[in-house]
Amino acid sequence: MDAPADGAPGPGARPRDPGLQPERTRLAWRRTTLSSTVAAVLAVRTVLHDAPTATGTVAGVLCGALWLAFLTLAHRRIRALAAGGPPPALTPRHAAAAVLCTVALAVCAAALVL
Repeated sequence: MDAPADGAPGPGARPRDPGLQPERTRLAWRRTTLSSTVAAVLAVRTVLHDAPTATGTVAGVLCGALWLAFLTLAHRRIRALAAGGPPPALTPRHAAAAVLCTVALAVCAAALVL
């Protein structure tokens, strides 16, 4: 057994080769950003297409703000993955913020459609 139970490499263990995993993760962040962009654009289109109401306008603005927040988070992570070398671990705070933005954007967009 090369590695102890705590996950640290043991003596004589080879360094981990991430292979293409960082690139696949970076591409996944880009796909998620693209899909959230589509959801935000469709939400704003729905607000502008129908007779604008106060609730619809607030939901549209909220969708735009959530999209910008997710775009910022994703851009930061994409840059960290593209920097080369072993990618840093995704912090729980960063992951929770990305999930919160994604779910809230989906809820706001669904509320506009219904």
